[in-house]
Amino acid sequence: MSLSQGPEWEVVCQSCSANRRRVPVEGADMAALRVLMLGVLAVLMAGEGPWAAGQKRKEMVLSEKVSQLMEWASKRAVIRMNGDKFRRLVKAPPRNYSVVVMFTALQPHRQCAVCKQADEEYQILANSWRYSSAFTNKVFFAMVDFDEGSDVFQMLNMNSAPTFINFPAKGKPKRGDTYELQVRGFAAEQLARWIADRTDVNIRVIRPPNYAGPLMLGLLLAVIGGLVYLRRSNLDFLYNKTGWAFAALCFVLAMTSGQMWNHIRGPPYAHKNPHTGQVNYIHGSSQAQFVAETHIVLLFNGGVTLGMVLLHEAATSDMDVGKRKIMCVAGVGLVVLFFSWLLSVFRSKYHGYPYSFLMS
Repeated sequence: MSLSQGPEWEVVCQSCSANRRRVPVEGADMAALRVLMLGVLAVLMAGEGPWAAGQKRKEMVLSEKVSQLMEWASKRAVIRMNGDKFRRLVKAPPRNYSVVVMFTALQPHRQCAVCKQADEEYQILANSWRYSSAFTNKVFFAMVDFDEGSDVFQMLNMNSAPTFINFPAKGKPKRGDTYELQVRGFAAEQLARWIADRTDVNIRVIRPPNYAGPLMLGLLLAVIGGLVYLRRSNLDFLYNKTGWAFAALCFVLAMTSGQMWNHIRGPPYAHKNPHTGQVNYIHGSSQAQFVAETHIVLLFNGGVTLGMVLLHEAATSDMDVGKRKIMCVAGVGLVVLFFSWLLSVFRSKYHGYPYSFLMS
């Protein structure tokens, strides 16, 4: 048997000269391609080791962070953080969980009454999450106090408190991840709705039992019952129109001043500017209000009402003309003065309102 080289290698059977046949063998280009493929495969296999090790390292770091947060959350629903904890557990990757952080200033020398009120509601929300079926490692509640993490405030360019920010599991916080405290208030129910919108974690707020309301109601009923019993021989006072009218008027003034809105939204009593120290009792937006603003509006409405009552009495009573004139002048003065103040409050909240009366 001999080998001859032509366009391709072939084997020639010399014993069968009549029927010579060719058996093709691998060409040189095919052998080179095989060597190249083996080399590429070897390179890929060699590079798989560091990549897998890095991925495994990330998973271990993430597992440690989640375990640490779960351990702290099992002891206290709101995790207190300083600058190091915030950078390591909230800002640094990897992270597959959201963190809701309240930035506050609770130290007594800060004199932030709103911070204390917001902290109470935040604790109620976090405990409702901790002791319910909504408890999960997909969201955690944390708090950064200015005196414990001032570097965090500087890092985020934050100069007011309290502030609520949601740090999502992926990406940076968006505009909606900052809670609109001045508009929505800091009631736990409002915070729960915001968190459900940002994290898809629904929390049913469970407030601790408050017996002050039932006790006050029971005391009031007891006093009324005692008065009725003492005067059981003469119950004409129950048919006193003036008494019922005064009670109805107090109820109407309380409702029209915004007391129910305060009960639902839980706004702060007032707002103190951290830069100037000036305290604002009237909210600058038509979409929100302060508790103090409710009291001011109630007082102004009461003044207008009292003026109208005096005008009515001056026109219908049987008193002498001199007293009726005094009542008329006092009634007009009260209506004009308090209505002017009401209109000025309205103008301060609805910017661009063109009308004013006595006061701008």
